[in-house]
Amino acid sequence: MTNPRSGGGKTARYGLTQRAEDMDAQVWTTSVERDAASLARNAVQQGAQVLGVVGGDGTVSAVAAVAADTGRSLVVVPAGTRNHFARDLGLDLRDPGQALDALVDGEPAQVDLGMLGSRVFVNNVSFGMYADALLEPGYRDDKPRAFATVAPDYLKGRQWVEARVDTPWGTVEFPQAVLISNNPYHLATPRWLGRRFSLTTGQLGAIVLKRPAQAPPDLLRHLRDELRQHKRGADPPDEGIAVWSAPGITLHGDVRHLDAGLDGEAVRLPLPVLCAIRPGALRVLLPKDRPGIPPEYAARH
Repeated sequence: MTNPRSGGGKTARYGLTQRAEDMDAQVWTTSVERDAASLARNAVQQGAQVLGVVGGDGTVSAVAAVAADTGRSLVVVPAGTRNHFARDLGLDLRDPGQALDALVDGEPAQVDLGMLGSRVFVNNVSFGMYADALLEPGYRDDKPRAFATVAPDYLKGRQWVEARVDTPWGTVEFPQAVLISNNPYHLATPRWLGRRFSLTTGQLGAIVLKRPAQAPPDLLRHLRDELRQHKRGADPPDEGIAVWSAPGITLHGDVRHLDAGLDGEAVRLPLPVLCAIRPGALRVLLPKDRPGIPPEYAARH
């Protein structure tokens, strides 16, 4: 399954369709009428034992859900903008076509999947500024403009998430932002901030930026300061950031729906929002020749 729109047209730019067909793979392309999940289900019905997906996290999560539910292996080819899941699988983002080698002699691995109710996410679900930016008209064509439109109210403390989040330190009401990830993000080293060096912990990662009584003049600087404090092992302050991991995380509140970003796709969710983890739910096939975990990180852990 290929998404020709992912990553500004990386599928065509890297010749990924031709490379897959040269390896005798049947290529199905998404369209307005045929989404990635329905194409994957059709492929299974026609006898496919391995599913491949060429695209970003949103496309990958749709096909991963079908692969996990039908017991098929998944080959991930990074052709999106950020490719968080593919990067954390250790794939080479500079040459997406190398991932196709897994079709020939792929090494199997079992990884976790995040669940948002019945929906799968391979990277994260977010609430707050990022989710609002996704809803801006023309977000895909001009992301900086979309963020510039929604950011001021968050940065000045005039906007927040209309929900409550249960944390190990109590309930946070109306946080500034909520980010729930499929396995925790690495936060201790600036160079690797936001990486996941394991997708098999059986835990969700949670980052909740609390809504301060008086908004700091620079919310982003406030977030960086709080992350540094968290790295030193301090407990979350009354006005700061809560970071933890758990097999399940719940958002609840009095509004009917929350806007969210689900693996980079805008969705509207009814409350309560229930997130969970499915340990080892997905079998992926990985090429033998791949960057993997950065060696300088592995040497320290």
